[in-house]
Amino acid sequence: MREAIDKLRAASRVAVVTGAGISAESGIPTFRGEGGLWRNHRAEDLATPEAFARDPKLVWEWYDWRRGVCAKAEPNDGHRVIAEMERHYGDFLLLTQNVD
Repeated sequence: MREAIDKLRAASRVAVVTGAGISAESGIPTFRGEGGLWRNHRAEDLATPEAFARDPKLVWEWYDWRRGVCAKAEPNDGHRVIAEMERHYGDFLLLTQNVD
């Protein structure tokens, strides 16, 4: 850990790569992890144009539920550290696959 801290202190450019796991601590379920959303639902049933054509009510209800979960969530320490890094480094890049 000390080595990582030293390298970050000396860095002029930083890139952070993150995914859904960072928001799990805030209560937002991941898609593929333990208890993930795709463990209870098939992606094909909710996240495709075909799913929407087949059952738009189900798709809208699922996305509305997910928006509600995200709207109630608060940033966690991981989010705060990334935000602070963005303020600190003049050359900062955040790469994420998050949809929340």
